[in-house]
Amino acid sequence: MNSNPSLTVRERFARIQPNLLWTWGPGARLLGTLAADLSETTDGVDPGTILARASDASLARAALAHADDLRAVEQAVEGHRSPEWSLLNRTPVAYFSMEFGIHESLAIYSGGLGVLAGDHLKSASDLGLPLVAVGFFYREGYFTQTLDKDGWQQAAYPKVEPSAQLARAIAPGGEPLAVEVETRGGVIHADVWEIGVGGVRLFLLDADVERNDPDDRALTHRLYGGDERTRIRQELLLGVGGLRALRAMGIEPGVLHLNEGHCAFAALEEVAARMDRGATYDDAVDAVRGRCVFTTHTPVPAGHDRFVPELLLEHLAPYGQRLGLTPEALLGLGRIDPRSEDETFCMTVLALKLADRVNGVSFLHGRVSRAMWERLWPKRSRNEVPIGHITNGVHVPTFMAPQMSELLDRHLGAGWQTTQHERSTWAPAFELPTEALTTIRRTLKDELIAKVRTRASEEARARGESDEVVAALGQAIDPNALLIGFARRFATYKRAALILRDREQLVKLVNDPDHPVCLVFAGKAHPKDEGGKKLLKLVFEASRDPQLLGKVILLSGYDLGLGRALTRGVDLWLNNPRRPKEASGTSGQKVVFNGGLNLSVLDGWWAEAYDGSNGFAIGEGDVHQDAGLQDRLDREALWMALEEEVLPCWRDQEAWTTRVRRSMATLGWRFNAQRMVRDYAVGAYLPAAGDMLRDPRA
Repeated sequence: MNSNPSLTVRERFARIQPNLLWTWGPGARLLGTLAADLSETTDGVDPGTILARASDASLARAALAHADDLRAVEQAVEGHRSPEWSLLNRTPVAYFSMEFGIHESLAIYSGGLGVLAGDHLKSASDLGLPLVAVGFFYREGYFTQTLDKDGWQQAAYPKVEPSAQLARAIAPGGEPLAVEVETRGGVIHADVWEIGVGGVRLFLLDADVERNDPDDRALTHRLYGGDERTRIRQELLLGVGGLRALRAMGIEPGVLHLNEGHCAFAALEEVAARMDRGATYDDAVDAVRGRCVFTTHTPVPAGHDRFVPELLLEHLAPYGQRLGLTPEALLGLGRIDPRSEDETFCMTVLALKLADRVNGVSFLHGRVSRAMWERLWPKRSRNEVPIGHITNGVHVPTFMAPQMSELLDRHLGAGWQTTQHERSTWAPAFELPTEALTTIRRTLKDELIAKVRTRASEEARARGESDEVVAALGQAIDPNALLIGFARRFATYKRAALILRDREQLVKLVNDPDHPVCLVFAGKAHPKDEGGKKLLKLVFEASRDPQLLGKVILLSGYDLGLGRALTRGVDLWLNNPRRPKEASGTSGQKVVFNGGLNLSVLDGWWAEAYDGSNGFAIGEGDVHQDAGLQDRLDREALWMALEEEVLPCWRDQEAWTTRVRRSMATLGWRFNAQRMVRDYAVGAYLPAAGDMLRDPRA
């Protein structure tokens, strides 16, 4: 593609336009150049819009000035395949997920699960791993967030039309791809869109088609919206319709990766398809288990979807017939005890029964998951329960600031990102020059402060707040203050308001004339989560306390773009979930790659990351059954860590920078998505593909 002399520059760009590679690495640099010519920013903007607006002259200048970047983008879009994964070339991995957080311009994600899925696709592309993905195109996304004058979250669902980045998937016969899924009450129809994520093809199902009745047209309008009936129909469409879409495209997956239990019906469809080809039920189940990988993401019981028997049978009755199962046996697939009539049908249980390779997303979460689901293996001890762990990581080219990447290019060596999963690659980070590191940190912090001031004051003005409040927010944050960030889903177990409970101490902290502190909060609560919305209101009210105004700030409209800015610019990232409810968490990992430090409860990834001098810990990992006692002790431990460790270190900037260097050197190689995807490939995908090739029933 890149060497075809018959293509004009615009044609070269047009051939690679429907791809989100424009949002990271060489693509982001190219897009930034084109946006600068248009006097625009790339933040939150659909890359296709910028490419369409660019003049021929601008495209030509960009192609000439960034010839290597353009070739790199073209090669990545072509889908280069590494010989390391050749076993998967013919039958790739199919990755199913309810959400994908790839870029804020494609609003088909809500939080960490989706961002993790997006990073998985990007790193698979970077590694040349044969992988395709299936999700939904949500016409109204998750929701857009504003706060009213009292601090209550307001949710809006603007209609979203497919952008220039999306194209209808075209089947090998030349027709636009559409799929059907049968239920006892009728057929669910969906069209299929396609977008590139580098060399990975992402297929998005869209039920908003005239062939469906009004209720089914709304199935893919909103992420995590609707009732249980909506949810089961979504999950049936994702798993069954998604696998059928891949086959209709001529793609025969060798491995099925189910990212959370929402996707488990894909495994059931694979069992049924094998039986349609003549396999017995037992042989089909055995074969499917061998090629299924299941990642569970939550230790919170509410995160595991359950359906009452009547609803399940209404939708899966056709499967009972295809599988030759009685209704009781079909229900038993989703029950820990197949004979229990009182137990609801659990999607996680279905996935656990149909996958040989199961993992949590951190060492601690793996242990918690074994305890949660040990009843499925009554003859094994807890330590023998076959659930392992692959700790999450983040896609470094997406979340690392360009300035920091350039510094590492000079000191880690050219091409360090190709070996970022190796410990030795990061050893030179121990010697990063103080002056250069401090200069970059100051630049990133200044950029964040400018963004926070603009957004906070504009939001206040839109709410009709006083001129005094608007003016104070326009000058918010002392540039010399220790800037602490807290941004994530406002689920109650994440305890966003923990630091605000001791108001007198907080007022003293932020108003220290010699060493002030500022806090910036952002995040969304699920529209049905009243507890989360109350936490947002508490933070908002604190931010309007005259003694805290301009020093404690809450921003609305949290998305990937704001998340990138915060994790790049803050000095310290605060994370205080109620242990052990944080399966992994990845926002703090993004801070590591930008020279910030973490202050966190020893939960999720931080439980295995913290070594005593590469960040800071809240408490010692104790867990109490009494939630009130847990919160009080953790709050005391938070203040102790701040006053006895964090602030003294901050006042000694050489000590702080030494800790930053150690954070990058000890954590950079472990908590990146390249290491994570390699772990999946080596520990799960290749063994599963090998089992399939050895199995005569495959």
